[in-house]
Amino acid sequence: MDYRRRRKMIKKMIKICVHNKKPVKLERGTVRAFTLIEMLIVLAIISILILLFVPNLIKEKAQVQKTGEAAVVKVVESQAQLYELDHDDIPTLTTLMSAKLISEKQKESYDDYYAQNKDEKRALDD
Repeated sequence: MDYRRRRKMIKKMIKICVHNKKPVKLERGTVRAFTLIEMLIVLAIISILILLFVPNLIKEKAQVQKTGEAAVVKVVESQAQLYELDHDDIPTLTTLMSAKLISEKQKESYDDYYAQNKDEKRALDD
């Protein structure tokens, strides 16, 4: 089949496909596509699944944040114990920062943890 004849046949098939909205016979078989309703159903199912999983992910994120803050508290208190063993003095958070045993971010996390958990007793003062 030459180029012009093939091109003409393709244009004719496209016209038939657009106007009749029926499957078109090609050389190898029929062309079928998803309808708009089928696509909307799939999108609705995906949306429902997202709505089910997103709240659980948010809860997990909060739990991970809380666990991370508790770990930072343990690190800061461990550093305070090491400082006390080395210097025979009870340190404050400022002392630990000036000795470069903890960072500013660790101090902030320590303060935030005890601000959220007021019922727990702080091991270190500012």
